[in-house]
Amino acid sequence: MPSLAGNLALMLIQYLSPMLISMALMILSIVKPKFGAIFHAIAGIFLMWFLRGGNIVTVVLVGGSFVILGCLYFFSARSINTSFRKFFILAPMITLLVAGFSPAIRVAQRSQIVDHSTHTIFANGMELAWAPAGPGWPETGAGWKTARNMCGKLDESGKSLTEHQTGIWRLPTADEAVRSMMRHGENCGGAWNDKSGTAVYEIQPDKEAPFWDIYSPVIYWWTASEIDENRAWMIEYDGQVWPRSKEIIMTSLGYRCVKEVQKSP
Repeated sequence: MPSLAGNLALMLIQYLSPMLISMALMILSIVKPKFGAIFHAIAGIFLMWFLRGGNIVTVVLVGGSFVILGCLYFFSARSINTSFRKFFILAPMITLLVAGFSPAIRVAQRSQIVDHSTHTIFANGMELAWAPAGPGWPETGAGWKTARNMCGKLDESGKSLTEHQTGIWRLPTADEAVRSMMRHGENCGGAWNDKSGTAVYEIQPDKEAPFWDIYSPVIYWWTASEIDENRAWMIEYDGQVWPRSKEIIMTSLGYRCVKEVQKSP
């Protein structure tokens, strides 16, 4: 298990890398406009590929903005004076301090407990068992089809795979995932609106036990809820639900299987 310092370093890299990469591209564009323009275009194309399956407006705005910025830097970067260059460096740092203050407090208050066991929930209308660490709750990412297939092959304990589909475990629906989220050991009172594709909570969830491993790079889970044949919903550790292409595979996008609770007669 990584140390707390190692975990903090990992989170800094994971969450601040987009800002740091953007700043690096900005500096490169000021010093070497042509190279900066090329790398901005590459970044824009990559982002459109990375966000594929999501909202088309978001994909175009995020990816297209990098391409437009590259063009602007190409034609105007040489005329940017020293004062503006300092502003371009300081503005992101000030934004980080202002916007990052509240999340930093939340992370500092995050429980350091790690629980890899099966978790059974009886709250907010849910009666589900969540798989223990292993093939039903892996440390790495997987595609949607792989996640669904692996859940279907779990044995009763959720710790081993069988050769055939057992039908015992499955991916949670978006509604089940939202209503199951917890923080500081309490259910967050989540509610899912399938028509609008939005989730609301009485308490904002966080990346804590028993649902999340704070030391894992996984911050998203697949759900069984499909939008169409190409996309499905995924849930983030803070409870937000997003559309994503079923084909995408990321280290940060994993899954955790669930099964119905067997009640005693």
